[in-house]
Amino acid sequence: MISFLRGTVAHVGLSSAVIDLNGAGMSVNATPQTLSSLHVGEEGKLFTSLIVREDSLTLFGFASDDERVVFDVLLSVSGVGPRLALAVLAVHEPEAIRVAAHSGDGKAFTKVPGIGPKVAGRIVLELAGKLVPHGTAGASVPQVSAESVWKPQVVAAMTSLGWSEKDAAASIDKSLADSPDLAAAGNVAEILRATLRWLGQDGARAGNRVGARG
Repeated sequence: MISFLRGTVAHVGLSSAVIDLNGAGMSVNATPQTLSSLHVGEEGKLFTSLIVREDSLTLFGFASDDERVVFDVLLSVSGVGPRLALAVLAVHEPEAIRVAAHSGDGKAFTKVPGIGPKVAGRIVLELAGKLVPHGTAGASVPQVSAESVWKPQVVAAMTSLGWSEKDAAASIDKSLADSPDLAAAGNVAEILRATLRWLGQDGARAGNRVGARG
């Protein structure tokens, strides 16, 4: 695996750069922010992730190892490829992505071009527990405790998946009726998953609203 590249910057384009490694030019795709830090003729260093396909080998470069780590985790979400994962990092800093995933904030991901409510909801669901904001890993205290704080976040995540606010709020209340400890802990991601399990949803049908249509 190629973990990083260090060499003379030979070219900087709109979506990629070329790093000269002792006469070998390595093309690397990167975000506009990362590319803006590179200057032709000067030394540059990029942390990298190599994507292997049947017909291609593509390098993606990042200004920090933290960005590379978040990029690799984003690729674990079904339907999220390297281009879309890079687009997420072009819009949000790594820590903002961690916070959005940990708190169930699907709307944060809809700010990324190419990501609609359903994909954003899937990202939140599949990243829950995988990306934790710095300073909260291993903490025994709940991230939030008051219903007035966590419930709007869960409702917002569900409305991004297609439910109305009324149906979302009612479903949350019913799903937590027999789980007072979960409600007291106030973990947004866990409550969201519990509500969707109660509804019998698996993510693939997340766009369906609870209740009768008419």
